[in-house]
Amino acid sequence: MAGQDYVPNFLPAHELSFTAGATITAGQLVYISAANTVSPTSSASTIGIGVAAAAASSGAAVDVYTVGVHTLAASGAIAAGAAVISAASGAVATIASDTTYDQVVGTALDAAANNLVMVLLG
Repeated sequence: MAGQDYVPNFLPAHELSFTAGATITAGQLVYISAANTVSPTSSASTIGIGVAAAAASSGAAVDVYTVGVHTLAASGAIAAGAAVISAASGAVATIASDTTYDQVVGTALDAAANNLVMVLLG
């Protein structure tokens, strides 16, 4: 394991190891950007696979939680119960009318407050 600066709200959470394809901050939503490589999500089109357990520079090892309940950065207003999609900088946003449901990464368990929202991945 590369170390842990971020821990999910509830355990167990599946934890997998990858290589960072870019600079990653602990707690960011990440996506598969190349073989066995993850990067922070940049938009709704980058389907997040999990949450980074620690900060990592490009090329370094990083562990990723792929399931569980996580407190993530919120991009805009998110209502409790809303389906969420990936957004810029490893955040999540409410699903938009032009987004397909295959891009949903989870469900908001509470409303976004202070730019954070609790999300059940999956």
